[in-house]
Amino acid sequence: MEKKIEKYDVVIIGGGAAGLTAGIYCGRARLKTLLIEKSLVGGLATYTNEIENYPGFPEGTTGLGLMDLFHKQAKKFGVDFKLTDVKSVNLDGEIKQVETFRAIYEAKAVIVASGGKPRLTGAKGEDGFLYDKGISFCATCDAAANTGKTVLVVGSGDAAIEEGMFLTKFADKVIVSVLHDEGKMDCNEIAKAQALSNPKMEFVWNTVVDEFVGEERLQTVVLKNIKNNSLIPINVDSCFLFIGYLPNTEIFKGMLEMNRGGYLITNEKMETNVDGVFAVGDVRDKFLKQVATAVGDGAIAGYSVEKYLAESEIFQHQIMQSEMPGIVYLWNAVDPKCRELLPLIEKYENDYQGKIKVTKVDIYKSAGLANRLGINQVPCIVTIKDGKVDRVIIENICEEELAASIG
Repeated sequence: MEKKIEKYDVVIIGGGAAGLTAGIYCGRARLKTLLIEKSLVGGLATYTNEIENYPGFPEGTTGLGLMDLFHKQAKKFGVDFKLTDVKSVNLDGEIKQVETFRAIYEAKAVIVASGGKPRLTGAKGEDGFLYDKGISFCATCDAAANTGKTVLVVGSGDAAIEEGMFLTKFADKVIVSVLHDEGKMDCNEIAKAQALSNPKMEFVWNTVVDEFVGEERLQTVVLKNIKNNSLIPINVDSCFLFIGYLPNTEIFKGMLEMNRGGYLITNEKMETNVDGVFAVGDVRDKFLKQVATAVGDGAIAGYSVEKYLAESEIFQHQIMQSEMPGIVYLWNAVDPKCRELLPLIEKYENDYQGKIKVTKVDIYKSAGLANRLGINQVPCIVTIKDGKVDRVIIENICEEELAASIG
C-alpha cells in the first residue's frame, strides 16, 4: 500500500516536556507543526507523581497535570498530534522525511525530542518479569496495586528516593537497594533526609541486583553485596527500577552525531550536525535532565527553527535568485567599520535599483546566512551571478570595486 505524503514546516519527534514546548513556540510562530508521540503525550514526566521544583507551582504539581497543560497550550497554537511510532527518517537535503506506519511526513525542519527509555539491570531472569509481571518503572502507575505489600526500589537518585517515598503511602514496606556505602546516596539532601527518617523505608547498602526469581510473577529479588559478593534474597511483591535511562536514538545512528552513550550532540541553539535538524530534552548530551531544562531546550529549538526557516527563505529566494545579478553585504551592526560602509551599500542599492539585487545581512543577530555562504569575516561583499556565488570581497570594499564586481 502506497503511503500518503503530508507536508509540514516542522515535524517534532517526541511529545515530552521538550517536544511540547518546541511545539508551543513553533505553533505560536505560525509554522505548520506536527508532533509525533508513540505512547503518551507528556513523556516520562507523566509518570512522576510529584514535581516540587518546577517554577510557578509553589505547592507542587503532578507530572501528568503539568504535561496536560503543556498539551492543551500546544493544541491552542494549532499543533497537530499523531499518536504513532516513527519507523524511519531521511534527513538528507532541504526536505526531510519522517516515516510512520501509515504515512510519510515531509518537513523543512525536524526537532528530535524522542527522550529515553528506562535502563535495565541486566540481571538474570529480568526479561521474564518486566512490566505487568512484577518489575515496574512507574510508581504513580503501580503504587495503588501494591497497597499493603512489600516492594523493592533499585537506585538512589532523586527519582528512586522520591518515588520510593511516594510508594510508602501505599505499601507496608519499601526496601531500597543502594550501590553505595551506608548513608551515601545520589539524590538531593532534602529527599535523603526524608527517606532515612521514613519508618516504612529500609536500605540495603552496597548492593546490586543479581537475579529476579519467581514463577508466573516476581517473588524474590536476589541482591549481591559488591564488597563481599554475598547474596541477599529479598521476598517482594514488586520491584521498581530507577537507575537511569537510555536515549531513544537508534533510528538516527549514522545520521546524527552522538556520544558513546547514544545521546545526541548539539550546540547552544539545539542544532545537530545536520542542517535543519535540532535535538532537545533527555535525548541530548547535557548536564541536567529535568522538566525545567527540557522546557528551555524546547524554547530554544522552537525559536531556532523559526529563524532557520526564515533564513532558508531569504537564502533561496532572495540571495541565490537568478533573475538579476546580486550583492550581499555581510556586516555587524556593532562594528564601526561595518557601519561606515553601510551608506555606500545603500547608495549603490539606490543607484542600481531594478538592475542589482542588494541584500544586507546583519550577523550580530544570526550568523546563519553567513555560514551558508561560507563567510566568517565581516565586513564582506558576496556577488551572485546566475544563482551562484561569483566573488567574495573582504578587503578594499569601495564604489569602484562594487561596480567592477558586477561588470
